[in-house]
Amino acid sequence: MTGDVPPEAAAAAAAFPGATGVTLLDVYDWACPDGVRGGSAHIHLASTEGYVVLRGEGRLQTLGARGYTEVPLRPGDCLWFTPGTVHRLVNDDGQLRILVVMQNSGLPEAGDCVLTFPPEVLADPGRYAAAATLDPGALEDSARRRRDLAIEGFLALREQVTRDGPAGLGDFLAAAVRLAAGRVPGWRRRWQSQAAAVAGLTGQHLDDIEAMRPGHLLAGSLLRIPQPAGPRGFGMCGRLTVYQTASQRPASD
Repeated sequence: MTGDVPPEAAAAAAAFPGATGVTLLDVYDWACPDGVRGGSAHIHLASTEGYVVLRGEGRLQTLGARGYTEVPLRPGDCLWFTPGTVHRLVNDDGQLRILVVMQNSGLPEAGDCVLTFPPEVLADPGRYAAAATLDPGALEDSARRRRDLAIEGFLALREQVTRDGPAGLGDFLAAAVRLAAGRVPGWRRRWQSQAAAVAGLTGQHLDDIEAMRPGHLLAGSLLRIPQPAGPRGFGMCGRLTVYQTASQRPASD
C-alpha cells in the first residue's frame, strides 16, 4: 500500500467538487428595453447551471420545452436548468445576488453560451462576435449594449414561442449550434481533463474500496480557492465575482 498517485489522478482529486464552477452574481439593476431590470438572455449548449439565491428578490424567465415560464426568486431558493433552456434574470428589488454553480467549469468561459441576439446577428458569426465582445475601454457601456441587444432578440423569441409553442425555438437553436460547432474540439479537451477525469477518478475509488485497497485515502487533503480580489467583472447577467477553481491550494496556506 502506497500513497503514490498518478499526476492526472492528483489533478482530478484536487478539482473543485464535480469540476464545477462557482461564481457570485450580482444581477444588473439596469433597466431593460421592456422596462424591467436585469441581465442578458442566453442559452448554454452543454452545461447545466444552478442558482442558490442569497439576497434580494427577482424572477427567472425561461423559454424551453414547456414554452415560456417565469418563476419567482427569493432568498434560499435553489433551482437549476439543463442545456437548451433560454434564461433571463429579472432583478425586481435591485438587490438580487445569486451563487451560481456551473457544470463543466471552463466550458462556459470557452463560449458554451449563445446570446439571444436578433436573427440577423445570429446568422453572421463575425457580427455576432462583435456584438458579444465587450470593449475594454468602455466595459459598462458595452455590457449594457450587449444586454439590450440580447433582450431585443429575447422579446421577439418569446412572442414566437408564445404563438408557436416550443417549436418556435427551432431557428434560434439551429443558429446557436452553427455558431458553436467549431468550438467543440476545445470543449472536449476541457471536459476530458476536468469533469470526465473527476468522474473517472470516482470510479477508480469505488474499485479500490471494493478491493479493500485504502491507498487513495492517504492522499486526502483540504484545499482552498483564494478569495477573488480586484473589481468584479461584467458578465452577461450581472457583475461577477468568479472563484478560480483551477487555482486551489492547501487550506493551511
